[in-house]
Amino acid sequence: MNELVFEVTQEADGGYVAEALGESIITQADTWDELRDNVREAVTAFYFDQPAPARLRLHLVRDEVLA
Repeated sequence: MNELVFEVTQEADGGYVAEALGESIITQADTWDELRDNVREAVTAFYFDQPAPARLRLHLVRDEVLA
């Protein structure tokens, strides 16, 4: 696997939650910069005994309802 995609949602309090598609990796953070660091750390821990993906993609999902 060359790339691992994370679906990122923004919480009501402004923080972020990132969940990997196809793997059991979930992390959260208060800021986008902190989220990047937490995703890297979570991936490193998850793949501790095997090669990790070369690229990590953060895909921000925004749900907005217009009346």
